[in-house]
Amino acid sequence: MRTSIGEFEELVLLTVGILYQDAYGLAITDELERQTKRKATISSVHKALVRLEEKGFLKSFMGGATDARGGRKKRLYELTTSGKKCLQQSKELRNSMWNAIPEMIWQTK
Repeated sequence: MRTSIGEFEELVLLTVGILYQDAYGLAITDELERQTKRKATISSVHKALVRLEEKGFLKSFMGGATDARGGRKKRLYELTTSGKKCLQQSKELRNSMWNAIPEMIWQTK
């Protein structure tokens, strides 16, 4: 079963993968901005995380409390098997389409 995702959701999934075991809201937002060089709000990231979890591409769990967070726990995210498959399919589609562009289009005249 294939569920489509938008560009922002794909970027959030990729960022969760990059952060691996330290993927939580603020870290995802910061890394997303660092990687894309564009502004992302914590609320837009949280909304995407909720949608992606509802679609089965992410799962979340509460991490341990830290002194830096005043004893509060943070919600951590990780890719599910479906999330990894979704990213792989997206990568394959993009690569296939890039490879289908005739070489002459890149040549300047």
